Order: sequence, then C-alpha cells, then structure tokens
Amino acid sequence: MKRIGILTGGGDVPGLNPCIKAVVFRAVDAGYEVVGIRRGWGGLLNYNPADPDGSAGWIVPLSKANTRTIDRSGGTFLHTSRTNPGKVKISDVPAFLQDPKHKDQPKDAKLDFTPHILRVLASLKIDALITIGGDDTLSYSVRLHQEGFPVVAIPKTMDNDVYGTDYCIGFSTAVTRSVDFITSLRTPTGSHERIAIVELFGRNSGETSLVSAYLAGVDRAIISEVHFDPERLAKFLVDDKKTNPSNYAIMTISEGAQMVGGKIVEYGQQDAYGHKKLGGIGGITGDAIQKITGMHIVYQQVAYLMRSGEPDALDRMVAISYASLATDLILRGEFGKMVALREGKYTVNPIDTISQGKKTVDVAELYDSENYRPRVAHILGKPMFLY
Repeated sequence: MKRIGILTGGGDVPGLNPCIKAVVFRAVDAGYEVVGIRRGWGGLLNYNPADPDGSAGWIVPLSKANTRTIDRSGGTFLHTSRTNPGKVKISDVPAFLQDPKHKDQPKDAKLDFTPHILRVLASLKIDALITIGGDDTLSYSVRLHQEGFPVVAIPKTMDNDVYGTDYCIGFSTAVTRSVDFITSLRTPTGSHERIAIVELFGRNSGETSLVSAYLAGVDRAIISEVHFDPERLAKFLVDDKKTNPSNYAIMTISEGAQMVGGKIVEYGQQDAYGHKKLGGIGGITGDAIQKITGMHIVYQQVAYLMRSGEPDALDRMVAISYASLATDLILRGEFGKMVALREGKYTVNPIDTISQGKKTVDVAELYDSENYRPRVAHILGKPMFLY
C-alpha cells in the first residue's frame, strides 16, 4: 500500500484542518495510507530512523476516525514550526545528529540536513509528500523536488503572497476578522473623537491592509509596497476627521510598511528563513501623527487575531478543493506541482514557480498612491479577488 505524508509549516491559518481532513478522506478512499508529520519540517528533522519508538511523537498515522472532527476548529492539529532543514543553526541541531566537527563551525553557521530528511522519508516508507505552507515552507518543498522526491504543494498564508497563485488558504478569514475588528473599533474611536490606526499582518504584500480597508470603508490605507509620508498622511487624517459627522478617522497599515526614507520595523533574531519579526510600525506612525497634529491616537494591532478561530466558508471551500486537487495529482503520479487559483479557476503550476518572483499588490490597478487609499481602477472583467 502506498503512503502519503502531509505536513503544515510556518504560521498557522484557519483552513488547515479542513485541508488535512480532505486529503485523508480522499486518499483513504483511494486505498492509500496517510501519515501526518508533526511540527512541519521540524518533524522530519527530529525524527531518528535508528530510534523509531523514541521518535514516534513526531509522526501520527491519519485516518478518517482521527480526522473526522478536526475541520471544526482553526489552526493545525499537526502543529507547525519555521524549520528549514537546508539551513539549520548549530544550536538547533538535534542531539543524535550532532557531530564533533560542528564544534569547529562558526556559531552562526547553518548546516544542510537534506540527506537526513531523505533518509527519514525512506525509513517511513513515504512515497509522496503534500506540504501546506507559505513561500518559506514551500521553498524547501522545491528543494526536495530538485532532489527527486515526489512533492505536491498547497499554498497557505493570510498575507496571500505566495507567487503563482491568486489565493492562499487563510486569506479570506484574515480579511473577515480584520473587517470585523475595524468595524468594532469605530465605537471607541468615535466616542473619544480620535484617529485610529489598525496594524495588520503583511510583510512583502499589503493586500490584507488594502482589501480590509476597501471592504471596511476606512479613510486611509498604508500598504507595504508604497512608502508613505507621515506629514501628508497626518493632513489627510485631520481632514477626514473634520468631515466625519462623528469627528473621528480610521486607517489601516501593513506591518511591513515603511515611511519615506525609513526602514521596516523588525526585532529579534532571524528565523530559519532569514526573517525577523515585524510589528510596531503602526505605533511609530501613531506617535508621529500625534506629534504632528496634537491629536490623540488609538493604536491597535490585530496581529494574531487575524489568524484565530475557525475558517470562514470561503477558506473551507478553497482548502477542501486544494486538498482534493493535490491528492488527485498524487494519485495520477504528477509530482513537482503546486495547486493554485488563477482568475477564479483551479489550476496547477510547476512547484518552482514559487521561487520565481514576489507576489505584491498591483498598485497601478488597486491603489491610489497619492491619497493612500484603495482604488479599483477597472472592475469589469476582473476575477473575484481583483487579480
């Protein structure tokens, strides 16, 4: 009997559990076994083929029985990590993989354990792997594909920034949560007659800020792709506040946004993919606007609340459809693919499409860079997600 492995990596999003369940049900009906790998690529890195009993916690056999109810909640019941087996810090090398030679390496050296990953997959008798993740997690899927291992990728990220697809699992729910919180925040902002700044996730792509602002009808929206002038932004917000009968203004901002001449606000150490944590540009912007205008600011990071709770109906639909498409690819022996949505239609791309570019907002079509507002230039003929 053939065996499919499945893992989730990077940040969790609503929709992962329905996706896992749909893979299991489709594969089991086709006569396949399914094995869940816990904590993303970390599960394979920490699995010791010489000690399968001691490594059992990294692997979980999946069946219809133990996945029957997982779609009722958000997150991923397989858990996740930001592990990159191709670049493992010496301090993160599992004990059984440590070598005396590692002591001679610089402290910041990163080691490639891909040969170990391939040995683990062979020892687990996994014939093909379904990986669910963003561009970081899926970049290592590309590496395995290049090594000749059968892989099919499913894109997920609430930033919706995986290159090669118009839609990633988690995006709709993230926008839905953001719109709900923006709407709720109008109450205290209006009551106190202030300017509210809502900071949303979005490193390279400002799509969550853009679409949430577009749907919630906020006054201004700052996105990652366009550097902004705080003086101009402050003037706009003051005017917006004056013209609002309730005497308040509200705006969104991507966590990856930058002031003109400024830098991305990062902190902490780099993760396995070279990224530091983002967050705080909204607070810095609020301080600047308060200094410029003398007005009080409400600053709110929605942050992890964007990825909290169960998925909305759209994310359920896409997650289940992606799972079905990915499993069918494996059943047909078509590997090295990423499932995708393009112009509202399900399709597949070569998996290395992921690394061929960066997915960002089409500023010319969807954003007014002079006035810091969403602007859909032409709606006729556009797909549902405006791409």
